[in-house]
Amino acid sequence: MPDTPSIPRRSILTGASAAFTTSLFTGRVRGANDRIAVGFIGLGAMGSGNLSYAMQVPEAQPVAVCDIYGPHLERAVSAAAKKGVQVKAVTDFRDIIADKSIDAICVSTPDHWHAYMTVEGCKAGKDVYVEKPACTYINEGKKMVQAARKYDRVVQAGTMQRSGGYFKKAAELVKSGILGEITFCHAFQTGLTKEAGFGDPGDTTPPADLNWDMWLGPAPKVPFNPNRWGVKTTTFPTFRYFWDYAGGAMTDWGVHLIDPLHQCFDEVMPLSVSAMGEKFYVKDNVQTPDTMLATFRYPKFLSSYESRTCNPLPMFGTTQGAATTIHGTEASLMVNRSGCWLIPNNPSKMEPQTWEKDKEMSQMNVPHWRNFMECIKSRKRPTSDIETCVRSSATCILANLSMRHKTWLDWDEKEWTVKQDAVKPALVEKYRAPWKLVV
Repeated sequence: MPDTPSIPRRSILTGASAAFTTSLFTGRVRGANDRIAVGFIGLGAMGSGNLSYAMQVPEAQPVAVCDIYGPHLERAVSAAAKKGVQVKAVTDFRDIIADKSIDAICVSTPDHWHAYMTVEGCKAGKDVYVEKPACTYINEGKKMVQAARKYDRVVQAGTMQRSGGYFKKAAELVKSGILGEITFCHAFQTGLTKEAGFGDPGDTTPPADLNWDMWLGPAPKVPFNPNRWGVKTTTFPTFRYFWDYAGGAMTDWGVHLIDPLHQCFDEVMPLSVSAMGEKFYVKDNVQTPDTMLATFRYPKFLSSYESRTCNPLPMFGTTQGAATTIHGTEASLMVNRSGCWLIPNNPSKMEPQTWEKDKEMSQMNVPHWRNFMECIKSRKRPTSDIETCVRSSATCILANLSMRHKTWLDWDEKEWTVKQDAVKPALVEKYRAPWKLVV
């Protein structure tokens, strides 16, 4: 890709500085030996993982945990205690945000809470680690970036692959030009779901130790349904398959699979998006498709994404069920959490190269947390600065909107919206009173 320059892009908030100097509101300038007090909001599968990763980073000091489901809260307190860490347990996230002794928060809630808690955390002078996808509405993402810049906060998104060695190697190879001219990329995710899916449980009474109204928060008020809540013992929660709270596989796996492209190509957004999807096979009460295909037109290449949850056949003759591939005139590249593979078009001119089964390169989560802590002290932008995740999340949201509105969408980078007037309202958050997203 020798003739492809870095594509200039307009920051969502023009003129934002790239480095900060002090911790806002507290007035403290951090020393090298200071520990950073962290409060954790949401202690389900991802939140429990983040608590564990943070406890492996000496600079991080977990001091508080918050969840509106009693068993999750108890589990978090117990997990911390086993590591010799004593944490305060609360059931209202606002208690953590208001606590001036807490330096940073980790938001691992269902997706529809990410934006609100991130913005409120920034306004309270907290640095923030927020899980992906960054947002469920594109306008939410814009406000998250604005809040991070306005209040000079370090906001690290949970796209932890950027801290992994395989993904760093992929970006290095693409930017070196070794692949030649790149015109096509592909991201895929495969699996085999049972026809019954997650079942079709009826609406019922929420568990006694769950605050269902607070769980819903800014989302529409609806009766409790086990799949809408989605806490499972053997799988990740199923809330992600309901439009009120998330975006299905497209914003779940899709963000992880498309984000490497943005990492390799300097955070460029697609110029246009077209997508189709449907529930062809699965017979449950979740709303998002079991099969989806999206096409993204970037300035210098096309990219496709497929979510194939009714057939597990891997791609490219490998055993990899999910990966991102980049195809050039000289070679192709495939990357995922298991490795990075350079596949030359002409093996007589270029040696194939493989990076896999490398313990150091496979590490992602702990290095990502370490980077977050380092940037809180240095006030530099973190590896997954919130704007990078907002761009990757917005790309996936656009695909869902194209599918649901049955129309091609053109992206307006300057205004951070789509050019199709009929779809523009769908980019703006619709919060249930009394919740309001104000930067």
